[in-house]
Amino acid sequence: MKEKNEIDFASGLTCPIPKNDYDRVLLAHGGGGTLSHQLISKMFFSHFDNDLLNEQHDSAIFNIEKGKLAFTTDSYVVQPIFFPGGDIGELAVYGTVNDLTAAGAKPKFISVGFIIEEGFLMEELWQVVQSIKRAADNAGVIIATGDTKVVDKGNGDKIFINTSGIGIISEKINISPKNCKAGDKIILSGRIADHGITIMAARERLEFDTTINSDTAPLNGLFETIEHFGEKIHMMRDPTRGGIASTLNEIAETANVGIFIEEEKIPINGEVDAACEILGLDPLYIANEGKMIFIVSDDSADEILLTIRSHELGKEAEIIGTVTEEDSGIVIMKTTIGSKRVVDMISGEQLPRIC
Repeated sequence: MKEKNEIDFASGLTCPIPKNDYDRVLLAHGGGGTLSHQLISKMFFSHFDNDLLNEQHDSAIFNIEKGKLAFTTDSYVVQPIFFPGGDIGELAVYGTVNDLTAAGAKPKFISVGFIIEEGFLMEELWQVVQSIKRAADNAGVIIATGDTKVVDKGNGDKIFINTSGIGIISEKINISPKNCKAGDKIILSGRIADHGITIMAARERLEFDTTINSDTAPLNGLFETIEHFGEKIHMMRDPTRGGIASTLNEIAETANVGIFIEEEKIPINGEVDAACEILGLDPLYIANEGKMIFIVSDDSADEILLTIRSHELGKEAEIIGTVTEEDSGIVIMKTTIGSKRVVDMISGEQLPRIC
């Protein structure tokens, strides 16, 4: 008789299910917060354990005969699939490009896999395909391979997209959480929460005084402007699901450092900030799709900031904080009223199916 929580695999081997507080996957497990972190660390990292995965980059970095490659994969289930400022096709390309860029790589090739629900309109599929092509051309990447599957009506939601990407890393670039050290400055490339609020507004048919658009964009061009700073750039990460709060917590935990940020330094659209207040949402935890967090050497931070601001996608960049020796693994924020609070990783999900 099998013990509880054992599974029979086709090979005949058995493996106990990792201890978990939930019998079923919840929407919150995909939210980029505590439950996502637990699921990934217990279910995936523990079973797929290897040196590449354990670096916990947005992309795997591995050596080849001449140089290094970065490899990443992602899936896109955003709903609605068309929204102000973008759509699922563009989002899939740019999201993959940005994950490679966050590893310090120059994106070169991506794959695109489609899971399409029976009954999906050909016209809408064509719109997505065209958007993917435009985005790939804009980012300078090649759609190298792909796959298509169709599921029964009612067993999907129009279309899901899976991507993988490969990029090349220059020898002078070494991006890793382990490079973070006390005194490093934290640069945010622009305004937060635009994407998440755009998706919520489109989904719930909310109306604002001005148009709020998703910030989805390819960030490889922005990185190219600062690439010459080389090892002065210690860490990069695009704050998608879970927003900048979850991203900074992940970095602090992995690098075993403290992070201190200032609320008044964090750029945000006034309309987005007002929408968050009305809806009871914290913008620190809302997804972004065209922003990058840079952790850089203190002695080069001001110069790097000016260079980032010279690019269209970084013109609103700010230094929002500092890496510290104190409070290892914790993110602390100085609020606009002068108090300090711990910015923890969100435990649930503010908005599912955001990307």
